[in-house]
Formats: sequence, C-alpha cells, structure tokens
Amino acid sequence: MGSLADTQSSRQTSYVSSGVDIAAAERAKALMKDAVRATQGPDVLAGMGAFAGMMDARSIQHMRHPALVASTDGVGTKTLIAAQAGRFDTIGYDLVNHSVNDLLTQGARPLFFMDYLAMSKLDALHAATIVRGVAEACQAVGCALLGGETAEMPGVYLSGAFDLAGTIVGVVERDSAIDGAAINPGDILFGLPSSGLHTNGYSLARRIFAPYALDTVFPELKEPLVDALLRPHRCYLSEIRTLQDHAGITIKGMAHITGGGFAGNIARILPGGRQAVIETRAWTPPPLFQLLARLGQIERKELYQTFNMGIGMVLVFSVEAAEQARHILPELIPIGYVRQGNGVVLN
Repeated sequence: MGSLADTQSSRQTSYVSSGVDIAAAERAKALMKDAVRATQGPDVLAGMGAFAGMMDARSIQHMRHPALVASTDGVGTKTLIAAQAGRFDTIGYDLVNHSVNDLLTQGARPLFFMDYLAMSKLDALHAATIVRGVAEACQAVGCALLGGETAEMPGVYLSGAFDLAGTIVGVVERDSAIDGAAINPGDILFGLPSSGLHTNGYSLARRIFAPYALDTVFPELKEPLVDALLRPHRCYLSEIRTLQDHAGITIKGMAHITGGGFAGNIARILPGGRQAVIETRAWTPPPLFQLLARLGQIERKELYQTFNMGIGMVLVFSVEAAEQARHILPELIPIGYVRQGNGVVLN
C-alpha cells in the first residue's frame, strides 16, 4: 500500500495542468515587446510590464479646452476566419482602424490604445503576431499602444478561437467637436469607400460561405475568398485630416458604417426633425457584397442594415462645403441628402 505522501502527490495539480501556462504568456510578451515599444514616445511614462499605463499630458497642454474622447470595440467573429485560415497578422489592424474611425466621427485624434486578447490555449507566436499587428496599426496613426491584457481562459473559448478587443482614447478641442447638431435640410451626404466587410456582418457572411473552402476563387472576386474576407478595416484618418486642414470646409457630421448598417448609424448623428435620404443607386456595391446577396438570397433591407455595402464612412456637408470637399477629395461619393423628417430612408 502506498504512503499518504504518494497519494497526495498523485492528486497534486498546477496552473499548467488546469490549462493556464504563465510561461507561454511570458514568451508572447517577449515576442511582442519591440513592436509595442516602437509605438511609445517620450510621453509614455509607464507602459508594457507596469500594472497600469501612464502617459504625460504635455502634448495637449497647448489646447484651449481639450476634451477626451474614448471608445471600446472588438472585431466580432472575423477572428474565426483568421483562426481558420491561420492568418493572424492583419486582425490587429482591424481593431485599431475601427477604433480610430469611431474617434474621427467626433473630430478627435488618437492619443493611446489598450488591447485585450483572450484565447482558450495561449499560443505565444499567434498572440505575438496579433499584438504586433495592433502595434503596427497604432504606429501608423501616431497612437501609443500603452498596454493591454493577454488572457488564457480554458473553458470559456473553443479550442483555436480567440477574442480581440480594445479601448482607444483621443482628444479634440471642445469647440471643434463634431456632434451633428448643425445638420440641416439641404445638406449633402458623401460616402468614403470601404475596403470590404470591415469588421461587421461576419456571422452572416460565415454562414453563407460555410460550404466553400477559404481558397475558393469566385469569378466575381478574382482572388481567394479568404483574401476578400480578411482584408483589413480601412482607416479614414488621413482623408479626414485632409478635409479638416482646409478652413473653408466644415464637416457637420460623420457616421462610421458598422453594426446596424446605414439606418442604424446615420440616425445616431441626426438632430431631431432631420431625415437622411440615402440613394443606394448612387454607387455600385463591390463584388463581395453582390456575391453575398446572390448566394445568401438576402433581402435588400437586410443587406443595408447588416453590411456597409461598400461605404465605410458617411460625411455631412453644406452644399457649398460639399463642392469644395469633393474637389479636395475626389474619392467622395455623393450618396444622399438631408430633409425635414426623422430617421433614415433608403431609396
């Protein structure tokens, strides 16, 4: 008969045997460290490794009345496509670009970003690749990746799956903030093209494309399906800055076309008594959206409340400013106008 000590030894457990590998987390941090620190200038006083990030506020001291703007979001089930394809290098761009666009709708510029990555079983290389993408996207928009969390959560996520979310903080002069209050009947709505699905509608897209391999090349797409589905969310920072740099152009309102589509997002910026009319025939939806509509036999209303249909950002201008804006940024597509009423109408 074995001793009591032998019996206790056979029953001993550890964090690793419970599914959490701290050593893997340390390996991931080592692999992502340089990319994260590359986003951090002298204003970052405490970053990776600290219990909390700290940033010097000197960069906003010159502002007359700075207002902080913050947003938290994720990338939805696009992560499942990335995991299925084994491609983890661009999903971080999706997260950052989506978040920056949300700040832009209120006229803000990004200051810093915090990310949250969770997996069932931590793969150090995959985790580091994802966070490097976040860091590279932050660096591209002049935003510090101040810190974040990488969590291993067995039993919460399916094997191979991961979740990615983040919080962005930006700043805007209070009297320059964009809130849609000045939108009036007669104003013009312009759209900026999207790069694809961006980060919304993937649950429906995955259901429609479930019977097809990710390397399928549909004639409409002329590229592997996975390339079309994983194309990163477009960031509109440079385009909006170009318009803001011209004193004669006032952007009255901006709507980031994400979950909820056109009606759900444009309605968020309209003051009472104002109705946005969207002329959906003003542009041709890109092939990916046409393919989804055909294969899924999706009704028109469902399409425009689920997908961006090729328009990622909607901007509102007066008639006079609209002419100047399109001269400066020819990519702008006139997609509608504002009239008296309420809500959003799609023609």
